[in-house]
Amino acid sequence: MAGLKDILLHLDSSEASAERLRLAAMLARRHEAHLTGLFVIDLPWPVFAGDGAATAALSAAMRRARETAEVQAAQAEAAFRETLRREGLQGEWRRPEGDTAAVVALHARYADLVVLGQPQPGGAAPMAGLVLGEALFGSGRPLLVVPYAGRFEALGREVLVGWNASAQASRALHDALPLLQAAARISILSVNPERGPDAHGAEPGADIARHLARHGLSVTAEQLVTPEIAEADTLLNRAAELGADLLVLGGYGHSRLRELVLGGVTRRLLREMTVPVLLSH
Repeated sequence: MAGLKDILLHLDSSEASAERLRLAAMLARRHEAHLTGLFVIDLPWPVFAGDGAATAALSAAMRRARETAEVQAAQAEAAFRETLRREGLQGEWRRPEGDTAAVVALHARYADLVVLGQPQPGGAAPMAGLVLGEALFGSGRPLLVVPYAGRFEALGREVLVGWNASAQASRALHDALPLLQAAARISILSVNPERGPDAHGAEPGADIARHLARHGLSVTAEQLVTPEIAEADTLLNRAAELGADLLVLGGYGHSRLRELVLGGVTRRLLREMTVPVLLSH
């Protein structure tokens, strides 16, 4: 089985970048992977300002914005290079300019895993939600979304998989396999499952649990019927009960994952997540 050999880490000016860097470095060390740090200089397009005074003011504002972005990029680069040195990792630094969401999605296509930050309401990186959506639908690669709060000492020891028997769920789970090899326990959870050959099967979760067991993984499958509780809340509650350090999710709740990002189960999970989440489309 191919492992993780090329990890892309998106860094920005938020305080959460430090934990993202630490977690990505931990994964790169574990998998002996090449770690690429990516910081995008994303400046607003200038608009016609009118008279000479307005144009001069606009030019000054643009210059200040660039200077601020350059300082933030330099700080992020210094932290990244120091991490590579301290951990003995192979890696590289990239600092392109352009639209952050489009640039991240483009660079992500050449990685095994993309490490991004959870969108933080009112945070220092308001583009995070757009970046995540563009990377998810525009790269074809799995994303590891790291919460903006908390410290995560382990990743992939106690894993919860949200399973709805969809193609997206299968894609996410198989994309996660390199992260699951050291798992002590993997729990497959089907929330409000529909039985039948075109749904979850006669025993929801059993088929995928047997498949994972053939990979030598320790797996249990369970079903929860909670029509009065939102599916996202059920997943998050179960993750907390299990002490999960990774949640794997793909297209959970609807057939089209884009609906989930823009509204629904995945959007709620990404808003309220307390552990890293692996997403695929």
